[in-house]
Amino acid sequence: MLFGRDDEMTALTGMLDRARGGESSALVIIGQPGIGKTALLDYAAQAATGLRVLRGTAIESETELPYAALHLLLKPLLPYADKLPERLGTALLGAFGLAPEGAGDPFLVGLAVLTLLSELAEESPLLCLVDDAQWLDQASSEALLFAARRLEGEGIVLIFARRETGHEAPVRGLPSMRLEGLDPRSAAELLEAQGTKVGAALAARIHSETEGNPLALIELPALLATDFARDSYLVRPVQLTGRVREAFHQQVRSLPEATGTLMLVAAAGGTGDLSVLLRAAGRLGAGVADLHPAEERGLVSIDGAQQLIFRHPLIRAATYHGATTSARLAVHAALAEALDAPEHADRRAWHLALAATGPDERVAVELEKTAARAAARIGHAAAAAAYERAAQLGTDHGAIGRRLTFAAEAAVAHGAFGRAGGLAQQARERTSDPVLIARLDQIRAIGGLAQGELRVAHDILAEGARSIAELAPQRAFWMLMEALHCAWFLPLDVELLGASIDRLGTLALDPDDPLLALVWLLRWDTAMALERDTADFPPIAGLMDAARRGSGAGGQRGLVSAAGCALLVAQDEPSREMASTLVEQSRAQGTITWLAPGLAYLAEAELFLGRHREVHVHLAEASGVARDTGQLQWLNHINGVTAYLAAVQGAEETCLAHVEEALSGATAGAGSVGIVWAQWGRAMLDLSLGRMEAALSRFEEMARGPRRHLIPGVRSLTDHVEAAVRAGRPELAAEPYSRFAGYARRMSQPALDALERRCLALQSPDDEAERLYLDALALHDADSRQFEHARTRLLYGEWLRRGRRKSHARGFLEAALEAFTALGAAPWAQRARAELAATGAVAPHGATDLFASLTPQELQIVRLAAQGMSNRDIAAQLFLSPKTVAYHLYKAYPKLGVSSRGELSEVR
Repeated sequence: MLFGRDDEMTALTGMLDRARGGESSALVIIGQPGIGKTALLDYAAQAATGLRVLRGTAIESETELPYAALHLLLKPLLPYADKLPERLGTALLGAFGLAPEGAGDPFLVGLAVLTLLSELAEESPLLCLVDDAQWLDQASSEALLFAARRLEGEGIVLIFARRETGHEAPVRGLPSMRLEGLDPRSAAELLEAQGTKVGAALAARIHSETEGNPLALIELPALLATDFARDSYLVRPVQLTGRVREAFHQQVRSLPEATGTLMLVAAAGGTGDLSVLLRAAGRLGAGVADLHPAEERGLVSIDGAQQLIFRHPLIRAATYHGATTSARLAVHAALAEALDAPEHADRRAWHLALAATGPDERVAVELEKTAARAAARIGHAAAAAAYERAAQLGTDHGAIGRRLTFAAEAAVAHGAFGRAGGLAQQARERTSDPVLIARLDQIRAIGGLAQGELRVAHDILAEGARSIAELAPQRAFWMLMEALHCAWFLPLDVELLGASIDRLGTLALDPDDPLLALVWLLRWDTAMALERDTADFPPIAGLMDAARRGSGAGGQRGLVSAAGCALLVAQDEPSREMASTLVEQSRAQGTITWLAPGLAYLAEAELFLGRHREVHVHLAEASGVARDTGQLQWLNHINGVTAYLAAVQGAEETCLAHVEEALSGATAGAGSVGIVWAQWGRAMLDLSLGRMEAALSRFEEMARGPRRHLIPGVRSLTDHVEAAVRAGRPELAAEPYSRFAGYARRMSQPALDALERRCLALQSPDDEAERLYLDALALHDADSRQFEHARTRLLYGEWLRRGRRKSHARGFLEAALEAFTALGAAPWAQRARAELAATGAVAPHGATDLFASLTPQELQIVRLAAQGMSNRDIAAQLFLSPKTVAYHLYKAYPKLGVSSRGELSEVR
């Protein structure tokens, strides 16, 4: 029975009831040791009638073993792994070392977990309980949290219980429940239920000293029984956790010596595998008969799978931390001998390391192998720890520097930039290898980037690349690419940006190296920002095929770079193709971390191409992936683009919310591109809603700002011109027009030339304007971008209507209205409708767009289903569970007026 937890039990019961109805949910229970987290998990397990229960406990000694906790939790489900799509099954088994290939992207393992649980939930609803989640190894944590954030319609409940340390950050995307101590009345009821008979005054004193901690209330009275008459023990300076642990120490210390030894072996061993524990204990003189006293006192138990289980995690901690150093060393050595099977190689290496009392190169080599395996399975935190410990134990001076370098790189991959910097400094003191030193420079630079020190990072990368330019030109190239990235996103510094691009041109790359095309593309980008002469540059269009090959040579990182560079020089279709390739590769290979940048650039390219419905879909997915993977830089970028799109549609609240998030929210310090997009979105909102003075003021601010060289700063110039003219300040249109005209001239593309003609028409007298508008429309016909084409038609139609040529204006205004309506650009459609009414025509309402009622995710799923893809195939492509796909399809059917997927292909 739980005392004082009625609200918490009601919340858990509600989650279980909803799971029986097919709804999924997740929860993180947070609290100090002994506060009742495990008791609530027990309650949930007992209340889960009709649900299958999976339960696992993370173990402190295994935080350095990637996927150790996940393996323990899912071990009963491994026979179901053959039901997974091949890619997911391989990823999951690879994570557990049960397949020849490594796990790949850690979030692919998360998708495998989600799909496996979803498959199991097809048989009955599912409850997954993870206790002591603060000890989850990083790889298991990322996989489980990724799955938890994507639960929706599967009938799964996933509950984590984690210790409160005072330093924990909120778990992104999951609700939490913080447990407090029991109130005095509930504490008194608990004491009475335990048979502790004390007076009211002493009960109040115990409650005060324990702060209502249930475990303390249960365990301390037995320890303090002889002290109740004189409350000498109950003094506040002793910390609560220490007291509770002391209560368990007292119970463990009173056990027979051999039983205590066996308990210590179990506490240090981690897995609870009885056969392994008994082999190790046997080397120390203990056997299976010695378990009885601990079982009799309820400290441990043996389950049906022959696993030893501690009654409470603090018993394990008290057993281990209460032992002498010599006892712990002996136990780890015995465990290392017992773990002699190949599948236990990683655990064996760590026990050898924990048993070491001084340098031992043999153990260091074993740990380095463990680190390499952890890195191959994307267990970066575990790899960093193993490489660092291997360096500490090693005696080979050259190997020590290499191990520390690898440790620092793994720490960077894990996101522990402070730790990486310290390891990199140690490594620099232990190596003279210039290539290793350059790798360490990259780590130092990444640390600078994490602190927002772009100039520091730029200088480190530039110097590091210079030192290895001849030894390793390709590594030097990517270092200089990162340096240029730093220079680009700093406030515009002409000298720094110019020097950065010039350094790339000095690299001794092979003439056939496809990276040379990327260098030229970057030189074009920089020339645009610095307004340098490009007369001797190779044509951009001719560079794009070679740039695609160069991006391929750089893998997914190269595709991101090339897609972004192509947008800077208005190569929107090639950028879309490269971003699409990146997205397709990410889906096919399960490299989910590259999906957010791929979708962000794909959305941006589609936006410039005038395909707003596609932009909606890409942004919605990109936002979810970026949040799930913690990519704040890309989330900031996505927020900015979303703000712009909402502005075009006149969705003021949505626009301002995304502007706020990009400029001052959690992601504001993570990027600068998203900030400029948000500024453009705010200005575009005013322009869309007819607030011309406000729009002009915001565009003027952008044009003077330190980020005017970035994509939104250049592409917004045409809007700046329109705002100036319509606000009655045509003199303020001259400078933005001049900048854009120069850009369009260099790019030489019909779509940009059309916008240049339109801008000039806005500023020209009537005898010239019509020719310019007609030129612009002809150029749009050659390369139509629906939104911009419609805007030109609207402006020309307005010009004709003002010139009293109403009948002539109607055709252009009707075409503009049709396009704006299809795009969902409500304020622009309203403006076209008003102009059309002013000509005396009745504005058509247009056909109803059934798809407009769908959410972006529903639209994406419906499109794939209409192509004949199964729910499982769609789920694998979108990194969802098949049940979630079905859930969204059934929500979409009534909106589209269909009753089955077979009818979807007929919907228009």
